[in-house]
Amino acid sequence: MIRLHVTSPLAAAAPVAPTLDQSRYLTQVMRLKAGDDLLVFNGCDGEWRCVVTDVLKKGVILRAEEQVRPQTFGPDLELIIAVVKKARVETIVEKAAELGARRVRLVLTKRTNADRIRLDRLDAIAEEAAEQTGRLDVPAVEDPVKLDAVLDGWEAGRRLMFCDETGGAPAVSALTAAGPGPWSILIGPEGGFSPEERERLRSLPFTTAVSLGPRILRADTAAIAAMTLWQAGVGDWER
Repeated sequence: MIRLHVTSPLAAAAPVAPTLDQSRYLTQVMRLKAGDDLLVFNGCDGEWRCVVTDVLKKGVILRAEEQVRPQTFGPDLELIIAVVKKARVETIVEKAAELGARRVRLVLTKRTNADRIRLDRLDAIAEEAAEQTGRLDVPAVEDPVKLDAVLDGWEAGRRLMFCDETGGAPAVSALTAAGPGPWSILIGPEGGFSPEERERLRSLPFTTAVSLGPRILRADTAAIAAMTLWQAGVGDWER
């Protein structure tokens, strides 16, 4: 069944108004008509079966019929990625949403050299991935900030999986030993971290430095591999 992310509150008999673009998708691509059903979620009220009540020139009106799943959230995992080329950032955001990240934070490092980032485009990619994968929330994508600023304001109790291209402990065993809890995964730029950045990262008490293997990986491949290893070590695959 079609799934749609909306911003409207969801409750029994509540009207739901998708955006104009969503309405066009429902009627022109998926060919829905009055009386047809679809699934809708908003990230806080669970998933609801809705029915198309009106097809208008300026949009579609839905009505929430019944809740089919209560609201749940995945693990408190954020992916921190140094900004790279636009196409690779888009792939990373899509796969982060598919693999359960709650947030994607973009950072600027000393060796960052990348295209201009369009957050609206990344938000749309994250939303579409959430719709397709069955999750009940959409990961937030945050504006790029300097890596030092992220580390200076680090959240107490959160662990950092530092994917160090120069080497580290085997990822799954290191993560299993560190245990569950809020986690972040850090992936560097195409040129790697500077020696100063690497030294600071390794000195932080909340850092677990890991290796992703003997090969040098592109940023998008590294992000996918790191999230998969994290899921295997401390993630929510058992749910």
